[in-house]
Amino acid sequence: MAAEALARTLDTAAALCAQRGARLTPQRRRVLEILCRTERPLGAYEILDQLREGSRALAPPTVYRALDFLLEQGLAHRLESQHAFIGCRHPGCAHQSQFLICARCGRVIELSDAGVSERLAMAARARGFEAERPVVELIGICAGCASAEPAPDCPS
Repeated sequence: MAAEALARTLDTAAALCAQRGARLTPQRRRVLEILCRTERPLGAYEILDQLREGSRALAPPTVYRALDFLLEQGLAHRLESQHAFIGCRHPGCAHQSQFLICARCGRVIELSDAGVSERLAMAARARGFEAERPVVELIGICAGCASAEPAPDCPS
């Protein structure tokens, strides 16, 4: 995420938390910043390594508490298949996301298609199933990796 967009996202997150009576502490803000700076999902220990920046004073529960807060506030998403997290690209907008995950480079594209979410919810309800955490993740190859792929050899 570009520096200007990152600053806007962090400011939006702080404003949303203030409106809700929640506190985006400097540590939580830093975790959100780390998540938003990259287009690939990060595990808690990767986040911890970046938070430490030479200091060993922080422990894993610190990151997990910050991640729990960010998830509760809708500022981050957990990618179930990756056991990792990304910053939300649409903070403040109530939405259910779908994720396109590149198996080569790890890039994640967040979509928010209400039609997809509604059709899945209807199909689940029709079968007597109530989703608790509707997460849609498609794993494949992104356009950048696909265009870098060499053409397959033609059979002779």
